[in-house]
Amino acid sequence: MMSTKIIYGLFGDDDIMMDGIKKIFANNIAIHEVYTPFPVHGLDKLLHKSAPDQATRDKFKDTRLTYATFCFGLYGVTLASLMTFYIMNYDWQQDIGGKPSFDWFHNMPAFVPVMFELTVFCAAHLTCWVYMFINNMYFGAPAQNPDPRTTDDKFLVEIISDDLENVKKVLIDAGVEEITIKDA
Repeated sequence: MMSTKIIYGLFGDDDIMMDGIKKIFANNIAIHEVYTPFPVHGLDKLLHKSAPDQATRDKFKDTRLTYATFCFGLYGVTLASLMTFYIMNYDWQQDIGGKPSFDWFHNMPAFVPVMFELTVFCAAHLTCWVYMFINNMYFGAPAQNPDPRTTDDKFLVEIISDDLENVKKVLIDAGVEEITIKDA
């Protein structure tokens, strides 16, 4: 019985990596993760559509973070509306340009910049926090990058398999510069 291993294939170029991933998927080998120093155009679609099995396709499916961002934007515009209503009617009542403060609806166009800014502020900041939490990038979390060179100029493909020799042969054919093997 063979033990399961984690195999890392290190690429030096993103185009070679993209072609290599196609060759890996052509041999029905599932990729667990890909680490890149910058976003690679088309990598997400390649990982999602070309994966050999449904479990790998589900792992790389589209995120619902955009829906969360929209909800955070709604929260921001609601917060801004309530804030301006409270300030105009209870906290700091003023008669501006002959408009009474209790009539927030007619004064609302003056607060559109405030509402826009608070919408963008809440959507951006809360999305950032949710993204960091989902990806286990919160403060004090252990580092998950298996090779620090992927933050500079290298591209890493992580494969978890018990068929070590076949995976090594496919990775060499795919054009990797270096193969590292660890116990799972």
